[in-house]
Amino acid sequence: MTAPSTPASPDRIVDIATGYMGAKQLFAAARVGLFRALAEGERDVAELASATGVSERMARILADAMNGLGLLERRAGRYSLAPDAAAHLTGEGDLDLHPFLAFLNEISYGHWLQFDTTVDTTKPGELAMDEERWKSFMAGVMRYNALHAAMLARSFDFGPYRDLLDLGGLSPAFAIGALQANPELSARFVFDPQSSEAIAEALAAAGLTDRARIDPAATAEADPGGEHDLVMVNHVIHRFTAEQNRAILANARAAARAGATLLLLDFLLDDDDRQRPIDALHAGEYLVIDGTVVYPESEVTAWLTAAGWRQREVLALPGSPRVIVAEAV
Repeated sequence: MTAPSTPASPDRIVDIATGYMGAKQLFAAARVGLFRALAEGERDVAELASATGVSERMARILADAMNGLGLLERRAGRYSLAPDAAAHLTGEGDLDLHPFLAFLNEISYGHWLQFDTTVDTTKPGELAMDEERWKSFMAGVMRYNALHAAMLARSFDFGPYRDLLDLGGLSPAFAIGALQANPELSARFVFDPQSSEAIAEALAAAGLTDRARIDPAATAEADPGGEHDLVMVNHVIHRFTAEQNRAILANARAAARAGATLLLLDFLLDDDDRQRPIDALHAGEYLVIDGTVVYPESEVTAWLTAAGWRQREVLALPGSPRVIVAEAV
């Protein structure tokens, strides 16, 4: 006799469908300072309300939601930080993600309200920006890049390299992380000219000015040359067309010695039986925000092969894009 099958659970569907509720409560909890209020120790609802300036009812709702999502612990009515919240949501840990959450709340979320139109037209939403919104946009994007750079520094050994080319990226944090990891490494930035001042300021703040050089050039046309043993192309390909990316990767190869390593970091669509969610979600994010593209990994690999790079491995960074590691042939 065949045993009755277990009915399929609706939990996953409901969790996905109500995911925006958790996101909005996370954004609110960060905005009112809930996590920072717990940086020095546990508190009850009344203490959280006093520390954040919201009502006790609201403090309980936010704290319980964050507890349900695993970012807070709750014992005997008192709340404390989970390790990931302590590291990234108090301003006192490894990397404060508040600017990134503010960007998601103030810029990205509003764009997702236009997503039905994007689905029907395959066109981005209206990016109505003023000076303050641009500040939030850039602060959030750069903090998210800083997270990616930190995860890369944890996952990749920069020790064997001496001569780094960072080509066309958005943030100097990746090369700065590499320089901090390896005191024998020097770096060359070939970024858009508008980035030069910010790169110089970041290098000075890190005390690395004497180990780096800035050669401004428009990314799509940059032909930096050289004999570098490590080349980074981080958060570049989603901003350009396939034709432009083929040229960028060929120019990157022309600037690398034989056997050099390429790190290409970006969100990628894969062909595995189960797509990594963060990449597919960002395919929608990039399209609805400004029409940029998350490319299939197979397409990017074909560009690399044509440009003279051989893929070695792919690193999936926590909370971040993937990195194709390739070798110059």
